[in-house]
Amino acid sequence: MKAMVLNAPGTPLVWTDLPDRQPGEGEVRVKVLACGVCRTDLHVADGELPHPKSPIIPGHEIVGRIDAIGSGVTGLALGERVGVPWLGHTCGVCPYCREQRENLCDAPLFTGYTRDGGFATAVVADARFAFPLGEAGADVSLAPLLCAGLIGWRSLKIAGPGRRLGIYGFGAAGHIVAQVARWQGREVYAFTRPGDTTTQAFARSLGAVWAGGSDEASPEPLDAAIIYATVGDLVPLALKAVRKGGRVVCAGIHMSDIPSFPYRILWEERELLSVANLTRQDGIEFLGRVPEMGVVVRTTTYPLIEANQALADLRAGRFDGAAVLVP
Repeated sequence: MKAMVLNAPGTPLVWTDLPDRQPGEGEVRVKVLACGVCRTDLHVADGELPHPKSPIIPGHEIVGRIDAIGSGVTGLALGERVGVPWLGHTCGVCPYCREQRENLCDAPLFTGYTRDGGFATAVVADARFAFPLGEAGADVSLAPLLCAGLIGWRSLKIAGPGRRLGIYGFGAAGHIVAQVARWQGREVYAFTRPGDTTTQAFARSLGAVWAGGSDEASPEPLDAAIIYATVGDLVPLALKAVRKGGRVVCAGIHMSDIPSFPYRILWEERELLSVANLTRQDGIEFLGRVPEMGVVVRTTTYPLIEANQALADLRAGRFDGAAVLVP
């Protein structure tokens, strides 16, 4: 197999030939057809997340076909198309797993961070976390749904049912969630980098009733806001934008420090919440509803060997939507 390997944080990924890997008990091997490039991959590559497996193959928005099955696996078949997400293994015995809150598991493994991921021609995955995808939809279009879509779905649920939704950061997750929110009948207010008129126009094309810079005030009080950008300075701005009793959801795994802010913008029962990972139930709910939602994912594709360029373009904001690697 071939892979783009991160040998040490802060260094470029290296094109590497590796021995083919065999699935162990409860695992499947997946031939990778497409793998999305997520901002979390940047956090791993830049060393912003602690204690990664090293060396590590990044990538956790994986679409592929099962080409080997380990012992004890049921419900999956050779040749079946599956998706492998960020949460790659849970212990099943800690209090959180027993309470059906496996996204908070005390002993998890994360695809592309603490177990090898999909920036490769093949990946070995825990069969419990390989979601059947069926045959509808293109591989490249499905890949971003495995993280940007799933975390977006979970953050949307946590944001509550409010009609006016603010989205801060209109990248891979933002542009998917905007479409889901519109399907639910909500109004979407998109906040982008100041002066980014291209992304603002993109947001409006997806049905946003307003789009502007994150330095601008919302034209209407928001029922909820979701922050996908990794900028802690946005938290006070979002709190100012939501109405009394409104919610602000921080949806990233990493964010710069949140600055001090006056208590009065949190008062009146505003809530500040975070999203951690996902559950398998999130995957079942979201992926099962994607066809009826009519979500269209905008993608920019790169050959697997150009993973470093894809990460650089993501960091610089050189494309709208999501980047996807194709072996």
